[in-house]
Amino acid sequence: MTVIYIDTLFLLNAAVDYLLLLAAARLAGEPLRRCRFALGAVLGGVYAAAIFLPGLGFLSHPLCRVCSLALMLVAAYGGSRRLLRQGLLFVALTCALGGGVVAIGLLGGTGLTLGHGVFYSALDIKVVLLSAAVCYGVLTLAFQRLGKHSAAAGELVAVKLRLGERSVALTALVDTGNTLTDPASGRPVVVAEGARLAALFPPDCRPGPAELADPASALTRLGVGEWRARFRLLPYRSVGVDRGLLLAVRTDVLEVAGQGRGGVLVALSPTPVSDGGGYQALIGAVWNCGGDRR
Repeated sequence: MTVIYIDTLFLLNAAVDYLLLLAAARLAGEPLRRCRFALGAVLGGVYAAAIFLPGLGFLSHPLCRVCSLALMLVAAYGGSRRLLRQGLLFVALTCALGGGVVAIGLLGGTGLTLGHGVFYSALDIKVVLLSAAVCYGVLTLAFQRLGKHSAAAGELVAVKLRLGERSVALTALVDTGNTLTDPASGRPVVVAEGARLAALFPPDCRPGPAELADPASALTRLGVGEWRARFRLLPYRSVGVDRGLLLAVRTDVLEVAGQGRGGVLVALSPTPVSDGGGYQALIGAVWNCGGDRR
């Protein structure tokens, strides 16, 4: 008779679910909201343990499984525009892992088993957690390489922003999903990390970290005198932000791969725009192909 320990069952399935949720998000190119992933993993672990509790066997019904999966995905990815894509990737990765478990079983492995649709191990819980940590490290390294944007693929370009006699060079990601535009002109807006643009401004007109996070107050101080026509507030919407504001500055020249594109409105992001720091700005595809030179 197989003895099942609820604590081991919960921790193992929560660890596996966390890794799968993380992997699916990386493959989908979504921001890594690890706290949300942890919440989804906890729900998955609770469900896996509950199936084996007395009187709760009905939870193994396919309909209950679908509802549990939907709840876990909403907890982990809720609010994302790619919720369906991430959900499908999660299911695909789960199926792949399940197939691997079955293959290990056929080869005579006894460490990890799959029963009632959940994972279980008779190993010591410390060994299970250590194995999960090793898997996490391997997955992180693998998906960092797979998900890394490259200049060779045309995803990363060198850009330079000029404001008067000052200039800043950045690496930008060509983001086809960046639809932010200047409400006045309708032209695409460049989004850049505000901290990276400090060299564009004289010391007394340089927005600090607190002002980037509070653009309305920043405009009160900076939007005066000769800088009145430079700074403005730019409304935006994103995942988790229904109505937000960014401090924006109008630069004189945008250079993409050494080619001038004229003046452009640049939104100053108070946070990094790249999860791994591989780029410091986002530009639309129109700037990279040179379709807009006004």
